[in-house]
Amino acid sequence: MRGTACGTDRLLRALGLAMLLLLPASRAGAAEGPVARAADWAAPARPAAGPPRAIGGTSLGCLAGGVALPHDGPGWQAIRVSRNRHWGHPAAIALVEHVAGRAQAAGLPDLWIGDIAQPRGGPLPWGHASHQTGLDVDIWLDLRPKPLVPAGRREELSIPSLVLPDGMAVDPARWTARHAQLIRIAAEAPGVDRLLVNPAIKRRLCADHGGAAWLRRVRPWRGHDSHMHVRLRCPPDSPLCRDIAPPPPGDGCDSTLDWWFTEEAGRPPARPARPGPPPRLPAACTGVLAAPDAPGR
Repeated sequence: MRGTACGTDRLLRALGLAMLLLLPASRAGAAEGPVARAADWAAPARPAAGPPRAIGGTSLGCLAGGVALPHDGPGWQAIRVSRNRHWGHPAAIALVEHVAGRAQAAGLPDLWIGDIAQPRGGPLPWGHASHQTGLDVDIWLDLRPKPLVPAGRREELSIPSLVLPDGMAVDPARWTARHAQLIRIAAEAPGVDRLLVNPAIKRRLCADHGGAAWLRRVRPWRGHDSHMHVRLRCPPDSPLCRDIAPPPPGDGCDSTLDWWFTEEAGRPPARPARPGPPPRLPAACTGVLAAPDAPGR
């Protein structure tokens, strides 16, 4: 921080998404349940029996009645399937089908689909703080031709960054108008709350499409230089699901975006020296973890 009120205000605005992503579900109105232990949620190989429900928030929640994304379908191929993270609420599976179908119709190659959630959601032992309710989908921004290959051969992939090493701009040797086209398709998909991309990608989208309504849902965040993270709003069948605050009005091509390219932004806030009590999941997640496996192979 620079010690000024103006600097503090800029920092709070730019980090607003991070604070909301980390908001405990209990503060959003759900009762507290078990301590969030990632090992407990990584263990089940199958989803919980029962109807689909997203419970809690994106960074502190779980998933009941999860549905598996097929390893491949029209316009997509799931990658790194050994992680067992291609489970989601039916709305997330429908999102993949919609985006892949629209991309295919636009002449784009198959999309690599990355993590969605574990079979019962919940905290992951590594890789993400979010992806806990089955409403987050990682879609890789790799538009090279992709022949269909067996899922087992999609474990170790080299997916290049679209951003220059200094993080100030997209790589002109790799970025194309087709990347913007794919991001727009995803941002305009039904039910999308927001879509995270690297700040340099957002900057390029602003330069080429400033003022477009869909840019409001495209938000800058660290990393995300070779994939986009698409997050859905809570579906109607999930009353215990908790949305984060919607993106602010406007296209996001303003001083809040400029902040990401400052020295201040390059110094993320340090973690508290003495963290508080361990986070707890919503009470309903206790039953999800203890439920019998859903039928199926």
